[in-house]
Amino acid sequence: MVGVRKFKIAGIQVGPIAKNAKRGDTVQRLCGLLSKAADEGARLAVFPELTLTTFFPKWLIEKQEEVDSYFEKGDITSGPCKPLFDLAKERNIGFYLGYAELTEDGHHFNTSILVDNQGKIVNKYRKVHLPGFTEPIEGIPFQQLEKRYFEYGDMGFQAVRTNPEWIDATVGMLICNDRRWPEAWRSYALQGMDLMLIGYNSVANAKGLFGDKEDKTLRQYHSDLAVKANSYFNSAFAVSVGKCGKEEGQDLLAGSIIVDPTGQTVIQSQIEDDDVIVADIDLDDTIIGKQKMFDFERHRRPECYKRLTEQKGTVPLPPYSESN
Repeated sequence: MVGVRKFKIAGIQVGPIAKNAKRGDTVQRLCGLLSKAADEGARLAVFPELTLTTFFPKWLIEKQEEVDSYFEKGDITSGPCKPLFDLAKERNIGFYLGYAELTEDGHHFNTSILVDNQGKIVNKYRKVHLPGFTEPIEGIPFQQLEKRYFEYGDMGFQAVRTNPEWIDATVGMLICNDRRWPEAWRSYALQGMDLMLIGYNSVANAKGLFGDKEDKTLRQYHSDLAVKANSYFNSAFAVSVGKCGKEEGQDLLAGSIIVDPTGQTVIQSQIEDDDVIVADIDLDDTIIGKQKMFDFERHRRPECYKRLTEQKGTVPLPPYSESN
């Protein structure tokens, strides 16, 4: 059977979501954006990280009940989010969605799901590289407390083969800070990944949190660089989509982007609000890189890379000595 390798793919950038926004209202907003992507012929659309709520890790929240109010409990395909799944089936379009997941046994994860064009969940990923801190930092207006509110993802980097009648792809999924870690991309690429999907909520200006040198321009450059470089290194298309704009006083990074297997930009959002970017892609364009520069079977030397899995932090070399 010949699968669908050429298709339109959409990145659905989402502007600010208020702290007091009702889940149902947000879902209706997302449905409107998904419909727009479908109108433009997209077969798959990518939403940001934590799409259903404001980016709550920016605050120290003392009451667990309030923390849990930002999480989806139980079956996400029902309740307030059901219209998204119904729309996917109705409009023949799949989607990637990031959200805060509270499991039945009480675990909290920063999660994304891949939903096919029949409205069925075909893969789930839980964020591995949680940024920020467990305890707040005094004297700054906004925190980064993902380590406080989420547990580290426990599902690893498992790619998924999709139904070729929908899209004939091997899909990898990452969330925000994960995109900066080459090990995650390579784990997927070793499974034949040819399409990476990423949602993010990145601070546009990190002054006061991580020093005074990371302004908006530099952070956008680094966000783009991570996706472009790793797309090239693994010969894969990538769609990286943000929640953006001034959300409850904090500036979030826009610049949602679709990148080809050579690391070049196909299309990038130019606004800081709701936006739908669409591109035609051909997954067969990934083949030449996988057969040439990044033919892993011919060129990789895993016996030389043991330090990558056996060592976590930096172990400095001893001071220079002439006797070395």
